[in-house]
Amino acid sequence: MWIVAYALRHRYSIAVLAILIVLFGLTSARRMSTDILPSVDIPSINLVWTYTGLDASEMTTRVTSFSELAILNNVDDVREVRSDTANGITVIKIDFQPYVEIDEAMSQVVSVSQTILRRMPPGTQPPLVVRYSRSSAPILQLVLSSDSLQEAQLFDYARIQLRAQIQTIPGIRMTLPYGGAARQVMIDLRPQALQTYGLSAADVSRALSAQSLTLPSGVVRERGREMQVSVNASPTEVAAFEQLPIREVNGRVILLRDVATVRDGAAVQTNMARLNGQNAVMVSILKLGGTSTVDIVNQVMARLPDIRAAAPEGLAIEPLFDQSVFVRAAIDAVIKEAVIVALLVATVVLLFLGSWRSTLIVLTSIPLALLTSIACLHAMGHTFNLMTLGGLALAIGILVDNALVEIENINRNLDMGKPLDQAILDSARQVAFPEFVSTLCICIVFTPVFLLTDVASYVFTPLALSVVFAMAASYVLSRTLVPTLASLLLRAGNARADEQRDARGALAAVHARVEGRLERVRHAYAQAFPRLLRRKATLAGATLALIGVGGITAWSLGEEFFPAADAGLMRLYLRAPAGTRLEDTARLFAEIQRDIRALIPADELQFIGESIGAVEPINRAWVDSSMVGSFDGELLMQLASGHAPTAGYMADIRRML
Repeated sequence: MWIVAYALRHRYSIAVLAILIVLFGLTSARRMSTDILPSVDIPSINLVWTYTGLDASEMTTRVTSFSELAILNNVDDVREVRSDTANGITVIKIDFQPYVEIDEAMSQVVSVSQTILRRMPPGTQPPLVVRYSRSSAPILQLVLSSDSLQEAQLFDYARIQLRAQIQTIPGIRMTLPYGGAARQVMIDLRPQALQTYGLSAADVSRALSAQSLTLPSGVVRERGREMQVSVNASPTEVAAFEQLPIREVNGRVILLRDVATVRDGAAVQTNMARLNGQNAVMVSILKLGGTSTVDIVNQVMARLPDIRAAAPEGLAIEPLFDQSVFVRAAIDAVIKEAVIVALLVATVVLLFLGSWRSTLIVLTSIPLALLTSIACLHAMGHTFNLMTLGGLALAIGILVDNALVEIENINRNLDMGKPLDQAILDSARQVAFPEFVSTLCICIVFTPVFLLTDVASYVFTPLALSVVFAMAASYVLSRTLVPTLASLLLRAGNARADEQRDARGALAAVHARVEGRLERVRHAYAQAFPRLLRRKATLAGATLALIGVGGITAWSLGEEFFPAADAGLMRLYLRAPAGTRLEDTARLFAEIQRDIRALIPADELQFIGESIGAVEPINRAWVDSSMVGSFDGELLMQLASGHAPTAGYMADIRRML
């Protein structure tokens, strides 16, 4: 009981402790990131090999299999290796054991990949090695559209200017633009002209490689001047490309303009994005690791007005998918439920204790215990999410126990006529062990959560920690803060009578009615209990029946990692026949969009259509190997905020298709 005696002798120290808890708790709450789920930081690396023009079967046999074998044989602590291969691209996903240092693993993968590069098909580019985190998910999509800029210009603006304006926000990664094509000098060969001069496409390629070079130069020092010398080895204008010589035929030098048309255009388009049926370019913003989804989206939205003002005339930049809306709604729902729980707890405690002083003491310890848990979670690197907030909301009802038992026992000892300090010490001595066992049992209930592995460990451990920290803080506060507040607020002698007089009659009357009804319930139970004991077979049968019904119900329930949620978003995947051209796939999407518009009011739906080519861009979140050699299509529809859930619309769309 030394801690209780210390608290009674050093009230100011306990007050300082409470103030420190408030300060550290509020500071931690302000600094903690906010996200929908906890960060899942399983060591994983993505290895991306590219070889433009090589079909999927050749990529599999010559690149994918060889790289996987080299990784398995030479990289330590590999847990799993899997790959997705399409035309010209291979994505190898390497998962490591949980204890692996990702930096060391990445260096091993890079060194192995560089070693086997010489044994790859000639012309294979070095792979892209990227650290992968399951928590690094797209949280915001921006769509750029214009009625005056070409798709190549939109692509370059998104890739250069927009990236420079957004990429400086900490904790984000911006993908390459989706839709449009990179601006570049295009050389369109004329087959008939090549045949006339006896040339081939390879001859033109060799001539371009030999005459479009970046060569070092030097300086010329003459008298008192030093002049830089430039080498005219690489054309700087489209017209200069037309003057490049290809070959001499019958004494005539064949220039590039004789066999081809040179233009400032765009690369061959392999994917297309449309917003409400119009050509557009889309970029996705990914959050990295444990950064806050809400903070990132807020910073991007704060910069959008300045970005729009500096953009070329006629360029529109609009957010399409905003995950922070769903995050805020989910977090607000949890906080709302927690507030309701706290109010209900306060009401019940007030009615059953019948004393606003005792109720104030009990309710003071609850927020301090929650703030202590928040500070501990922040110190361990956790975030505000559904799991941590759910654990705190769960703990609110349990946190009342320690303080409530303590304050009720103090009132009981005061009613026995003991002095105030003696009543507090005796009460603490009487309930110390029961409170400790109760708190320990609740904490032990969550012990199996810490034995989970893989994704489940990262998701559910924060929930268990939030409850355990809050319960431990609640027990300590019941030994320190509650006795201190009791010595300040409660009165010696008949405490209940004094406090009921303070309530001016209203609270005392309600409390008396509650106590009377509880007494009748206790009396009825005392009379019924002996009769139940005489009918043991009936009682056992009813118990077994309830257990059986519960078991059958549990057996019939479905199994899901997370409950279903309606985020107001629909994804409709369409696949055109293998070999369908990109333009034909886009026309198919346009027809489907028109049909869907006839079903759903225009003000309730936004469209973003994506026609995906056979060569998947690196920034795609998935690569489907069954799409090899074909063109795939994806139509993404997003409901405007505030409208009805998407379930009804989904049924209409299924019937239409």
